[in-house]
Formats: sequence, C-alpha cells, structure tokens
Amino acid sequence: MSETMSIFSPALSAKFDKLVTKYPLKRSALVPMLLYAQDEIGYVSDAVVAEIAERIGITELDVRSVASYYSMLRFKPAGKFNVQVCTNISCMLRGGYEIFDTFQEKLGIGHKGVTADGVFSLEEVECIGACCWAPAIQVNYTFHDDLKPESVDGILADYRAKSNVGGSR
Repeated sequence: MSETMSIFSPALSAKFDKLVTKYPLKRSALVPMLLYAQDEIGYVSDAVVAEIAERIGITELDVRSVASYYSMLRFKPAGKFNVQVCTNISCMLRGGYEIFDTFQEKLGIGHKGVTADGVFSLEEVECIGACCWAPAIQVNYTFHDDLKPESVDGILADYRAKSNVGGSR
C-alpha cells in the first residue's frame, strides 16, 4: 500500500510493513496492527478496518469479526485518558466497585462513557494483572494500584493537568 494513501503516519505504516514479514501468514499480524492503529488513531474506525484489511489481504468483515472479540479494542473514540477500572475478583474484594463508582460520580459518566470535553473516558474491565496490588486501575498504559476512593480526586487532577499541557494522544 502506498504511504501517500495511508491514514497512518509514515512511521506506523513502516512498522506495519515490517510486522507482516514476521509471521508466516500476514493475517497473524491483525491483532497487533489493530492495537497499534488504535493507539495512533484513538479507536478502530471504518477507515482503520478498511486499510488493515487491504494491507493483509482479508475482508473488512474478517477484520471486524476478529476486532469485535477483543474488549480492549474500541469502535468509537475514547477520551485522551482512558480510565480502566478492574472489578475482577481480587480488585472487587478490595474495593474495586467503590473505585469504579467514585470515578463515575466524579466524571459524570458511566461504563464506556466519555466526558463532554473529551479528556476522560471510563470503563469497567476484567483483570488487568495487578491482583497483588488490588484494587487497581490503568490509565492508558499507566497502572495505579492499592487505591482507595479518596485516591480518585488526585488521579483525576494529575491527568487533568497533563491534558492542559498540550500534545495529543
């Protein structure tokens, strides 16, 4: 695929070109490509689906079928800071639902919601692999653990300050 026609940055296009060579079948690169695309674009848009399908030689329906299986892939834009609150067993037993409820109250949004200013999105997720430090959350790729409901205000203030510094996803 010509880079001039790509919706992705030249760096990501080059990464995709290299990635497909690492697998015996190009299709095996699908999930990593979707994750990298989501990081750059913000979600799995129709344009992302179309370009990835073309790049690896499968149908758009095949891409959507695989993508819809994975809860970490989004089909609508998320906030600049996507807050994922774990409510699986370890986190649940140590207050995960209270943490989630506090985020909902402070942000004024529910599961899969996005704040009106686009700064935050919120979702309840299954295990994020921080069971020993429960309850835990992940904001984009940064973990916060051993939380209490009182921790939420400080976390939101830190990310709100980062959103005012500038820059993009």
